[in-house]
Amino acid sequence: MARSRMSNRSADTKAKRLLWGFIGQMLERIRRHLTDPESQHRQIALGFFWVSLFVFVGKLAGAAKEMTIAWRYGVSATVDAYVFVFNLVSWPVAVWFSILTVVLLPLVARLRKDAPEALPRFRAELLGLTLIFGLMLGLLFSLGLPILLSKGWLGLSGPALTAALSMVNGLALLAPLGTLISLFSAWMLAAGHHRNTLFEAIPAFSLLVALLMPPAWLPEPLLWGSVAGFALHAAALGVPFIRRGELPLPRVTQRSPAWRFFWASIGIMALGQTLSSATNLVDQIFAAGLDEGSLSALSYANRILSLILGLGATAVGRATLPVFSKEVAKGSGHAVTALALHWFKWMFMLGLVVMTVSWLLAPFMVRVLFERGAFTPLDTDTVSSLLRYALFQVVFYFPSIVLVAALASQGRHKWIALSGALNLLFKLPVSFIFVRKFGIDGLVLSNVLVYALSAALLLAFVRRPLSVSD
Repeated sequence: MARSRMSNRSADTKAKRLLWGFIGQMLERIRRHLTDPESQHRQIALGFFWVSLFVFVGKLAGAAKEMTIAWRYGVSATVDAYVFVFNLVSWPVAVWFSILTVVLLPLVARLRKDAPEALPRFRAELLGLTLIFGLMLGLLFSLGLPILLSKGWLGLSGPALTAALSMVNGLALLAPLGTLISLFSAWMLAAGHHRNTLFEAIPAFSLLVALLMPPAWLPEPLLWGSVAGFALHAAALGVPFIRRGELPLPRVTQRSPAWRFFWASIGIMALGQTLSSATNLVDQIFAAGLDEGSLSALSYANRILSLILGLGATAVGRATLPVFSKEVAKGSGHAVTALALHWFKWMFMLGLVVMTVSWLLAPFMVRVLFERGAFTPLDTDTVSSLLRYALFQVVFYFPSIVLVAALASQGRHKWIALSGALNLLFKLPVSFIFVRKFGIDGLVLSNVLVYALSAALLLAFVRRPLSVSD
C-alpha cells in the first residue's frame, strides 16, 4: 500500500513537472516572439491588439446606437424598412471594400518593393474609378430600388413598404460615400495603420446623436443621422491624407502598369465576394416574407453577433493580411501557409470559448442592451433565441478569416471565389427548407451550416500546394 502511494505521488510529481515544463516552454516562445521586432507572430499579435481595441470602441458606439433604436422604435415596421434598405445599399459597398482590402494590400506591397514610382499615379486613377463607381451606384439605387419595392419583388409590404419608399432617396447617398470610405480605409490598411478601424465608430455615434434629438429638431433621424455619419466618416479618413499631401487629384485614365494586376485579381475577387456576401441578401428577402418584426428581430440579434465577431474576426483579419502580404512580397509564400495554419488553430479555440460564454450570456446581453421603451420582454425572448442559434457561427468564422487572408496574400483569389460560389449554392436550398420548417430560427441555422462549409473548403484550399496556376 505504501509503495502504491509513493508510486502515485511520483507519477503526480512527474506529471506536474511535465505540465509546468510545457507552460514554461510556451511562455518562453511567446516572450521570444514578442521581443523580436522581426517576428511575424509579434506583428500579428500587436495588430490584433490595436485593431481589437479600436473595434471595441466602435462596437460600443454601435451598441449604444442599437439601444437607442430599440428604445425609440422597438421591433417595428419602421426598423424593418430601415434595415432592409440600408442593407441593400450597403451590400455593394461592402463587396467593394472586401475587394479593395484583399487585392490592394498585396498590390501596394508589391509596388513599394518593385516600382514605388508607379504608386502615386495608380492611387489617383483608383480614386477616379471609385468616385465614378460610387456615383453610378447611388443613381442606380435612387432610380431602381423604388421600382423593385413597389412591384413587391423584394418581399416588403404594408407599413414597412411605405416607410422603405420614403427612405430610398436619402439612403442612396450612402453608396457614393461608402465607396469613398472603403478606398480611404484600404489605403490606411495598406500603409500599416489601423486608425480607420477606430473611425468606423463615427457613423454609429452620429446616428446615436440624431436619435437622441427631440423629434421636432430632426425629421427622419434614422435616415439623416446615417447620411451625416457616413459624410463625417469620409471626411475623417480623408483629412489625414490631405495633410500629408497624399490625396491626389482623381484621374479617369488607367495608364498605371498596376492596373494589369488589379484587374486580373479583381475580376475573380468581385465574383467571389459578390456571391459570398449575397447570402446576407438571401436572409433579408426570406425574413421580409415572414411575420412583421422578423427582419428587425434578426437585425437586433445580428448587431450583437457583429459585436462579437468584430472584436475577434475583424481584428485578426486586418492584423494578418498586411503581415502575410509582406511575406509573399519577400518570396515566402510557403511560410505564409504554415503561419496561417498555426493561427487557424488559435482562432478555432478562441471561437469555441467565445461561443460558449456568449451563449450563456445571450439573454442578459439582449436585456441590458435593448429591453426598454418599445422593446418588450417578449422581444427579448425572441432576439435571445435567434442570437443563441447564430452564435454557433463564431467557431467557424474566426478561423476562416485567417485562411482568406492567407489565400489573398498568395494571390489565390480563384479559391476564395469558388468558396463564395459554393456557399451561395448551398445557402439557397438549405434556407428554403429550414425557413419552411423552423421559420426565422431556421434562417439563422442555415447560416451556421454555410460557415461550417466555408471553413472546411478554405482549409482544404490553403493546404493545397502552391502552383503557377494559382
